[in-house]
Amino acid sequence: MNQKLKIAGWVAAGALAGSLTTVQLQAVARGALAPLPLEELQQLAAVFGMVKTDYVEPVDEKKLISEAISGMVSSLDPHSQYFDKKSFKEFREGTSGRFVGVGIEITMEDGLVKVVSPIEDSPAFRAGLKSGDLITKIDDTAVKGLSINDAVKLMRGEPRTKVLLSIFRKDENRTFPVTITREEIKTQSVKAKMVEPGYAWVRVSQFQDRTVEDFAKKVEDLYKADPKLKGLVLDLRNDPGGLLDAAVALSAAFLPENVTVVSTNGQLADSKFTYTAAPQHYLRRGGPDPVARLSKVTNGALKSVPLVVLVNEGSASASEIVAGALQDHKRGIILGSQTFGKGSVQTVRPLGPDTGLKLTTARYYTPGGKSIQAKGIVPDVMVDETPEGNLFAALRTREADLTKHLTNGNEAKPGDAPMTDAQRAAEQQRDKDREEARKRLEEESKKNPGQRLVPEFGSDKDFQLQQAINKLKGRPVLVSKTQTERPEEKKEN
Repeated sequence: MNQKLKIAGWVAAGALAGSLTTVQLQAVARGALAPLPLEELQQLAAVFGMVKTDYVEPVDEKKLISEAISGMVSSLDPHSQYFDKKSFKEFREGTSGRFVGVGIEITMEDGLVKVVSPIEDSPAFRAGLKSGDLITKIDDTAVKGLSINDAVKLMRGEPRTKVLLSIFRKDENRTFPVTITREEIKTQSVKAKMVEPGYAWVRVSQFQDRTVEDFAKKVEDLYKADPKLKGLVLDLRNDPGGLLDAAVALSAAFLPENVTVVSTNGQLADSKFTYTAAPQHYLRRGGPDPVARLSKVTNGALKSVPLVVLVNEGSASASEIVAGALQDHKRGIILGSQTFGKGSVQTVRPLGPDTGLKLTTARYYTPGGKSIQAKGIVPDVMVDETPEGNLFAALRTREADLTKHLTNGNEAKPGDAPMTDAQRAAEQQRDKDREEARKRLEEESKKNPGQRLVPEFGSDKDFQLQQAINKLKGRPVLVSKTQTERPEEKKEN
């Protein structure tokens, strides 16, 4: 394993952007390459030459080659990807949990950027921004009409550069300018609180470099405040994934030492591996072990405390690894909705100083040997997101909805066998559900413009969290009357 970690710099898992990913620092299996198809390569060179000389306008040669590589890789499956300079930088920022900006969590309200909360000790925090503040202008650009992504791009930039934000504070009924100097921000992917005495809620929104350390610290603080822990809710809803070693470490916090957490299997020898709940499988750079420290501080409480894990359609990859490990080892009750179904492994290899290739190299399997690719984790208890049902869940894309998705390895490839009448009826019903959910979303958006349409995770109106607490207390749980297991369906060609 030590040699494996020398070759692999770090490992990550995620839904669409992150994906279950291993950054390889050395070439792998180059000697095993098959002979190149010379005739096809000659055709590619001929097309390149014709485009260069005959196209109506001059073309950038480097851009043509970059687009050709991108098209070749993206034709394989939804998660293989060529990274140009910009996308490679964004990918590394996403998995490191670090970026350069002002340091605020945001949402949109009435067409303006609303501050959900400033990140502790960030420039925005030190500048006095508060929850509920509305950003009306970023430098000279009015926020009204911008997408949230456009607003984020304007607020990010180079370290030590300044950005001028115009802030409207509702409770003071005033607008004022704030000049903030950008700096590197370390995002916080873990939130935690005591829901009531003895019952804790810990949310992991993404698996990043700091996630395990932050998780350990927050749980330690909860335990010190209330050592008589009766139950814990681990919230992995809408967690798209992130670093694999963080997922293994988080699983190890709850599981007996050395049990299997996840295994991978593919063509390369390095893709065949079993990760266990042991430090050598989650400590990448040595140093202190936050999982061991957490166990010591809590007197091993997390190994036995009653546990409910919340998941939904947005729980993918690394979060599915954790849910699958805890479910297979019967360590906790999985509650919510069937997960995304991202069970493939991608290896990321640098192609140069600023570019890279993310390529699907394996599938991963739960401790019981199940592939969740295009299927997901099926909860032990299915619970809707609100008392009125899963209002907008039908609009959420899952792995099985993606074009060219892999099967889980146990079934025929899409198109190899015709759809059955039952599968066709199920797909038609999903299309109908999506249309109904879309119309409802439009109606609700008109009634409540800019407002949250489903309760905030962890709030006192969070229905699934309420049911999780009921489960921990042995009380009746309002299970879904409509949710059923969604199998991997075959697609017609």
